[in-house]
Amino acid sequence: MISKEKLKEQIDKFPDENISIDELIERLLFIDKLEKRIQASENDETISQEELDKEMKEWFKSNG
Repeated sequence: MISKEKLKEQIDKFPDENISIDELIERLLFIDKLEKRIQASENDETISQEELDKEMKEWFKSNG
């Protein structure tokens, strides 16, 4: 979830001319996803490259 502070920061970064709601939503979704990934990384909720490679090989075997 994005904080009110982060939301304000992002809105302030937009150009002064008109922007579309779609642009605003797209940027906010990106920031939200990025914040979640940073938090997951800080909480050691990630997997190593080797684990990812192994999972992908298994996935392709069962779906291939």
